[in-house]
Order: sequence, then C-alpha cells, then structure tokens
Amino acid sequence: MTTGLTKDAGWEIGVSRTLPLPPAVVWDFIASSAGVELWLGSGVRLPTAKGEAYETAEGVTGEIRSYRPGDRIRLTHGTSVVQVAVSASRSGAGEKAVLRFHQEHLADAQERERRRSHWQTVMAEVERALGVG
Repeated sequence: MTTGLTKDAGWEIGVSRTLPLPPAVVWDFIASSAGVELWLGSGVRLPTAKGEAYETAEGVTGEIRSYRPGDRIRLTHGTSVVQVAVSASRSGAGEKAVLRFHQEHLADAQERERRRSHWQTVMAEVERALGVG
C-alpha cells in the first residue's frame, strides 16, 4: 500500500513531537484560545461537546467528534477529520509530553503533502509559543 493511504481513512498525515514539558502544560496551551488559534485557525471558539459546530475565520466549518480533557480532541475540518492528542512520553528522564496532530480523509497525495507542511509549521509555532523551539 502507498505511504499515507489507508484502507479505512483514505489519505492521512500525522506529525508528532516530544516536548520537554509536562503533558498538562502542553494540553492547557493546546486547548486554550491562543493554542486553538495556532492549530485550528483565528477567530475560533473551540466547543467541547460532541456534535457542536465551529467555523474558522477562513470559512472552514466542522463539528466536535470527541473532546477528552487532558487527552485528545477529534473534530471534522471541512471534509477531513483532525485529531490533536497529548500524552506522556514513555522514554527518557523527566516529565515530557508527546503532541500529535493527525488528519485523515484527505483528497489525494498532494493534499497530504500540503497538510504535512501545514502541521509541521503548526508544530514549530506551538514549540515557539511554549518556549521550547
């Protein structure tokens, strides 16, 4: 099978990074209005109840599929699905968090590459905002 193409979710991309911060610190930022603006878009009030809708300033609409505080947010984003997850790192000394952005149901390989670039940029912006990049 082609890299990034799955049987069930179509084209998908994931970007993850281990950050030298406790998971709760990373989650608090990602779920905050400043964090949401970085990964979802400006002007978005992120709902937390399943089925609640949102719209970005750019006109992208979607709804919450699941919201588990301290763990993950899963939502539709136009015709795709985005998941943002924070977990404790299992490697190394000290308390570290793993931040993951995952997007599935992308149109094709070209959209997958565009979204990879997008999520890598978002990750770098999150690291800068948290003072670790």
